Amino acid sequence: MTDGLTAYGTTIFLGPSTNELRIAADQYHRQPNPRPNPPRHEWLPLIGEYGWDHDVLYIFEKNGKLWSLIEWFEFAPLEEVSTDTFRFPDYGSYAGEKLIFKRGDDGRITECIAANVRFKRRKVGPEDGVGQARIRPTKPVADLMKKAIAQKPPVEKGDFKKPDLVEIASIDPTITLEIRYATANNFLGSVFYSEPRAFLQRPAAEALARANAALRPLGYGLRIFDAYRPWAVTKVFWDATPEAQHDFVADPPKGSRHNRGCAVDLTLYDLATGASVEMTGTYDETTDRSYPTYPGGTSRQRWHRELLRRTMENEGFSVYVTEWWHFDYNGWRAYPILNIPFSAIK
Repeated sequence: MTDGLTAYGTTIFLGPSTNELRIAADQYHRQPNPRPNPPRHEWLPLIGEYGWDHDVLYIFEKNGKLWSLIEWFEFAPLEEVSTDTFRFPDYGSYAGEKLIFKRGDDGRITECIAANVRFKRRKVGPEDGVGQARIRPTKPVADLMKKAIAQKPPVEKGDFKKPDLVEIASIDPTITLEIRYATANNFLGSVFYSEPRAFLQRPAAEALARANAALRPLGYGLRIFDAYRPWAVTKVFWDATPEAQHDFVADPPKGSRHNRGCAVDLTLYDLATGASVEMTGTYDETTDRSYPTYPGGTSRQRWHRELLRRTMENEGFSVYVTEWWHFDYNGWRAYPILNIPFSAIK
């Protein structure tokens, strides 16, 4: 039954199959949710963010049309007038006003003039959507690593389960790996792991295998960026990241779900091509595009993001509030913070 701010007491019934839903006297049937078609190629350079931190204009694609989100709450489908010129619909705060996209000498979009207001294009991540976003470390990573290795993780009180870290490849070898921290292709541009391996607590690894199996009939598989992470690496991430971006890294005194072996960073890949799918933002990008509810991008990108989230949540994981790629296994609090190097895991 409903129990919320706007309604209470309405009964909701599932069944007799999972494709049927009855709310009070109204009957609903699940509708197919096919993968959306890609947007028109000429619209891709227009999609993005414009304006200022306090006033962002989002241009995105939805259901085969170009849309805007302006003033943080007003969504509007746009009508194409000519190349790089669009019009707001005949309703809303900007009824009938034009949006004109301007290009630089190199042909790239530099700004959008919306209702006669000039919004400069914002750089929020790799423009091609597939590169690795990076930040400038606050201090040399090598120095921070030496200090972190010499320190000990926080001591927690309580009864914890005995760790049972297993290599994910031993549970399901069809889950592919792209362990960014075993290379310099990561947000800090440094190597943190001596081996490109991925570990999780056994129940989490088995749940991950079930999620991967559920995706295969749809033509997708899972590709892991990171899983268990020694505490010392978490300490370096925190110390090397500017304070303004600390929402995207774990606080060392509290430990990380990665340190407990119950968190995994991952994406989808296409079984037919072997290529990772394109999401609304790139891995380890410290921008709003990383949020699992980010409204921008294309319908297909958001569809892939939701498919990953739904599949993982069905197997007992929950998405992290600031990262579409980060999933925590339920019950992670029952495991201790670990600082075991990969080479010591049997």
